[in-house]
Amino acid sequence: MKILARTGLLFLAFAIVGACSRPAEQAVDDNATVNRLADRYVATVLARQPEIAYFTGLEAPAHDYLQDNSLSALAEWQAFEDELYAELAQVNPDSLAQREWVMWGALKEALEASRGQRICKAELWQGVNHMFSWHTAIAPLAARQPVETADDKAAALRRWSSLPKLIDTEIANLEKGLAEGYSAPRAVAEAMLQQIERMLTAPVEQSPLYAMAARADDEAFTAELEKLIDGDIRASIQRYRDFLADSYIPQARDELAVTALPDGEACYRAMLRGWTTLDRDPREVYELGERTVKANTEYVLKLGKEWFGLDSIPGIVAHVNNARDNLFDSEEALVAHSRRIVEQAREQSAPMFLEMPAAPVVVEPFPEYQRGSGRSSHYIPPGDADTPGEYRISLDFWQKETVGNAEITAVHEAWPGHHLQISRALELKDQHDLLKLTGNSGYVEGWGRYAEHLAEEAGIYESRYAQISRRLWPARGMVADPGLHLYGWTAEQTADYLAEAGRFSPEESKALITRMAALPGQLTAYDSGALVIFGLREEAESKLGERFNLAEFHERVLENGSLPLWQLQDHVRAWIDEQAGN
Repeated sequence: MKILARTGLLFLAFAIVGACSRPAEQAVDDNATVNRLADRYVATVLARQPEIAYFTGLEAPAHDYLQDNSLSALAEWQAFEDELYAELAQVNPDSLAQREWVMWGALKEALEASRGQRICKAELWQGVNHMFSWHTAIAPLAARQPVETADDKAAALRRWSSLPKLIDTEIANLEKGLAEGYSAPRAVAEAMLQQIERMLTAPVEQSPLYAMAARADDEAFTAELEKLIDGDIRASIQRYRDFLADSYIPQARDELAVTALPDGEACYRAMLRGWTTLDRDPREVYELGERTVKANTEYVLKLGKEWFGLDSIPGIVAHVNNARDNLFDSEEALVAHSRRIVEQAREQSAPMFLEMPAAPVVVEPFPEYQRGSGRSSHYIPPGDADTPGEYRISLDFWQKETVGNAEITAVHEAWPGHHLQISRALELKDQHDLLKLTGNSGYVEGWGRYAEHLAEEAGIYESRYAQISRRLWPARGMVADPGLHLYGWTAEQTADYLAEAGRFSPEESKALITRMAALPGQLTAYDSGALVIFGLREEAESKLGERFNLAEFHERVLENGSLPLWQLQDHVRAWIDEQAGN
């Protein structure tokens, strides 16, 4: 949909009087420039990291090598970013067609956020990460590695033969980081060590790479793969394990806050912007979170009084978390219930949208080596129309998991949450491939949080406890994350604040704090994005009145894929003005 009034009344005035307008040929040149830069960006990303194609619906240029994680390769990438950014800065966004305007914003955000985060020197420390690092990436990558033909199998063996080099390079990067005063928190390194050790003790048939053998059904290929896994790859993982245990952890920082690192405060702000796409002062995020938590708490008190005759948050939380009909009897019961909710949620969500994506989603527990390490439930996107999205569900604390919370997480990760939004983005027509590479957590996680609300509107929740639980947690990440990283909160203080929501056991709170330490700023993205979407919906409902159509509103939010939040605001507000006749 082409929206002309992106810049409001100023744009309209220029259109009428022709003031300050550029020649038509300049507009054509700017559109062409954006397309050329986008083409270069996509081609360079895929050449540098071809494996990303399996998760974005793009065609991989090769299947036989992994990303070069050396510091020299990073320097080349950064020089490329600088070159593109200088060219993009010459483009006048007001001259662009709608499609190119979307591309311009996505590329601008990707380049600015990446360049801004260079101050963090994440390549020297953030690879030690139990949430997202090389060791967590290999399982989903191996599951999608092509192994159909003889050439595919040969390429697969070449690619995975290079894994030891990637691991050894990572060790070298981390050694340089230690020498320069950069490290991950010790708690994060210990969580990763646990995962690595499980990988090492697993038999070859349980290796995350063995999925290729199971799909190939080729004895010769399986024999070569087993030899590789049990030989060079196991030896390189052992080297990493020994480095982590014997050298890294003894030197890792005790502090959880990123401000313990050089330029840590500036790094946190850059990461905050990177996760949310909003250039906000952390104090603004913190205070907005506090106001939102206060409003949510007041609503929960209202429900608690009406439903249970209780008038305190601790009392309501205890009632909800201990209600027998809000608990599971087994891991299997948790998985089965989540699968049923996900299966039903697609049909229940459909009336709220003009179009539903075709790709299915499956609910699967974590691989064995990731269990017990504090990794959170998460979503893995489909790579193409024939590959389902995956909701990977954590069973580490199933005894404490409630039915309400399980339903909230299921809709957040699947329908109408991540799976709907991401699958829809992958299916968009007339979209440049750039948009498949430039997603951001502010939009994606914001949609996931917003989807938790939609699920209540759609009647998806079977447990009424979900209506209370889903309001106790939101926006606390906007408070706790900057609290921990910037404002001197201790781990105990942070855990107490998280525990007030009633959503996490002490063990889960500890795991969440470790996650916050590994990914500074990320926990703010959910509600930073959700509050933007809620705000746009309120604006649309207020200005359009009876003309407001929820499915049309959702179409405007979803139709361009994962936009930076500032650009999403411009786009949806332009649609509101157009519908209102302004």
